[in-house]
Amino acid sequence: MFGYIRVSKGELKVKEFEMYRAVYCSLCKTLGKHYGFLSRLTLSYDFTFLALLNMSLKEGCNEIERKRCAFNPLKKCNYCKETDNFKMPSAVAMIMLYYKILDNIADEKGLKKLGYICLKPIFRGAYKKASKEYPELRDIVEEYINTQSALEKANCNQMDEIADPTAKALSRIFMSLSEDEMQKEVLDRLGYCMGRYIYLLDAACDFEEDKRKNKYNVLRFTCENMDEVKEKIKPQLYFCINEGAKAFELLDIKKYKSILGNIIYLGLEDTFKKELEI
Repeated sequence: MFGYIRVSKGELKVKEFEMYRAVYCSLCKTLGKHYGFLSRLTLSYDFTFLALLNMSLKEGCNEIERKRCAFNPLKKCNYCKETDNFKMPSAVAMIMLYYKILDNIADEKGLKKLGYICLKPIFRGAYKKASKEYPELRDIVEEYINTQSALEKANCNQMDEIADPTAKALSRIFMSLSEDEMQKEVLDRLGYCMGRYIYLLDAACDFEEDKRKNKYNVLRFTCENMDEVKEKIKPQLYFCINEGAKAFELLDIKKYKSILGNIIYLGLEDTFKKELEI
């Protein structure tokens, strides 16, 4: 994932933002503990959202404790005492990272390609460990990557079709957060909308670079410049946000609803406007 699912910080209460940061720092800590120090550098807000959503569907209070930061020992951070909720998001992060490295090795050239080749053995162990513990998540990500790659190699020019693999992958990952069949259906829809939002926003953000390097980007089939990209992608992103919000309202949220609502109702719009300078 790419860090596009973020809070609108200015609209959060102080205690809400402190809880959000505690989830972020706890996820960072879990990554380091299970997959090594370098895995912490891969942390993104998308996985923070996944961890927060995972916690929100469960009963009970998440106690907070203050400990020293791994990056800055002079600083203390808030951490969640309960760490089980962070294992699955951490595993997804490592599995997706490894496949992203493989994808970049295939796509890049020169020094960039060499850099990713060097990264591959560093994160192979983390990928194997995460895959062994969560083989179903590995299968989801592998299927998504293979389908996505095949569509891109075929120069797919349909926006809905090319965004579908990412959307379906997120929907299946979100569904794994609950055993309740009704909730799984809602999570399916929410995950699909979030995945589609991520793919389309990333395509828009990469448009100019992909055009310059003559790389695949579905928006290149219909847009000549960023003004046209913004005009085309804006209603698509709003559709994802609005449909995701409808699904979110049907979820049986036990806690942190205000933080998650901030992300859905405000953060997604704030993020794409900032990223695309709208």
